[in-house]
Amino acid sequence: MSEVRFYHLTRQSLEDVLPLMLARTLDRGQRAIVMARSSERVEALAARLWDYDDHAFLPHGTKADGHAALQPVWLTDADENPNGAATLFLTEGASSSRIEAFTLVCELFDGADEGAVNAARQRWRVYQAAGHALTYWQQDAGGSWAQRAGG
Repeated sequence: MSEVRFYHLTRQSLEDVLPLMLARTLDRGQRAIVMARSSERVEALAARLWDYDDHAFLPHGTKADGHAALQPVWLTDADENPNGAATLFLTEGASSSRIEAFTLVCELFDGADEGAVNAARQRWRVYQAAGHALTYWQQDAGGSWAQRAGG
């Protein structure tokens, strides 16, 4: 079974949080898949990874870049793992039918969007019924992550 972490974004946007999480993933020597709901969002997130920090670089690619197997971070709107990633980031309600193929799955959702919150609750129940190890994380007033459930 996979470890599934739910990240309830309340203080920062996906565009602010994702690069930091990806940097930590790469620092652990792991590869990642970032799954979005559309090719337009894939390209927008990829563009954000280029300019999120003037002093950092996150190696990544998309279908437009090619060479998926060589990319440490692969951004996609397809349910795929062409770079052999151990970590999957599901953004904005994107879903995968292959959760168990990943060691770690991170569900990132907008806490200001009631529909996104309700959808995350539903996915929690599905993952729980499938026997995955679940944790729920929420940003505190200072922007740090605090575990609120699971574990």
